[in-house]
Amino acid sequence: MDKFLEMKTFAAVVDGGSFVQAADALNMSKPAVSRHVAELEQRLGVRLLHRTTRKLSLTEEGRQFYGRCKTVLADVEIAEEEITATSIAVKGLIKVNVPVSFGLWELAPLWPDFMGKYPEIELDITFADRIVDLVEEGYDLAVRIARLPNSSLVSRKLASTRLVLCASPAYLKKNGRPRHPSELTDHTVLSYSLLSTGDQWHFEGPQGGVSVTVKPRMRTNSGDTCIAAARKGKGVVLQPSFMVNADLQTGALVELMPDYRSIEFGIYAVYPTRQHVSPKVRALIDFLVKALKNVR
Repeated sequence: MDKFLEMKTFAAVVDGGSFVQAADALNMSKPAVSRHVAELEQRLGVRLLHRTTRKLSLTEEGRQFYGRCKTVLADVEIAEEEITATSIAVKGLIKVNVPVSFGLWELAPLWPDFMGKYPEIELDITFADRIVDLVEEGYDLAVRIARLPNSSLVSRKLASTRLVLCASPAYLKKNGRPRHPSELTDHTVLSYSLLSTGDQWHFEGPQGGVSVTVKPRMRTNSGDTCIAAARKGKGVVLQPSFMVNADLQTGALVELMPDYRSIEFGIYAVYPTRQHVSPKVRALIDFLVKALKNVR
C-alpha cells in the first residue's frame, strides 16, 4: 500500500479531469490509475469521485481530501527541492525585477549581503513599477507589493506595509488638520499616480469603510517625489509605511487620522512555477524572507 502514490494519482485525476489524462500525466496505464483511486476510496471508506460516462466530479469528501492532498504533495516537493538545493552549488545568474521605491529603500542595502553569502551568484536587477511578464521577459523572480498576488504565479510573502496619510507640521499649521477622510477634498493632495485605486482613497474607520475622491494638485509616478514635496509643506500624501516611517519618527511628517487606516499591502516574492525552482532562486527567496521579516 503506497499512500503517497494513491494521493498523487487521485490529485492527477482531479487536475486532469479524467482517468486518461491522469494516466498520461503519470506515465501509467488507465487501469492502474483506476485501481489506485479505487483502493484509496476503499481504504478511506468514502466515495471521493462521482463517475459518469461523460464526466467526473468531486464529492464533498473528495473536495476536502483533494485540498489536503495538494498541500501534502506541494510540501513534499518543496522539501525535496530544499534537500536538493543543499547538495547543489548555489551559483549562476538571477534576473530580478523590483519596485522602484521599495527596491531603493529596502532591497538595495541587502544585495551586498546576499552576494557575500553566495559568491558565485550574479545579479541582474531591474527597477520598474509596472507589472512585468516574468516568463515573457525572462525574469527568475519579482518582488511585488499588492493586496493579493497574481494567481497565475507562485508567491511567497516577505513582509507587509500599509499606506499612511501624513503631512508636515508646517502644512498643518497653515491649513489645519483633517479629522475625517471627507475633509481631504478641502486639502492640497500630492498623489502617487500608480496607486491601484487612483483618486479614490479608501479608509477603514470606527464605523466601517470610508472612501473619498481626492483632487490632487500634483500627480507623479514617484512616491519619493510626493514625500519630498510633503516635507516642504506642500500637501498631504498617502504613502507606504516603509517610506515614511523615518520622517514620522523625526517629526518631519505627522500621521493624520490614525483611527482611519488605509490599505494594507503584502510584499511578495513571485516566480513562474513551484516546480523545479532552481537552488539559486530558492536561496534568494529564503534570504529575502529572513532579511525583510521586520519591515512594516
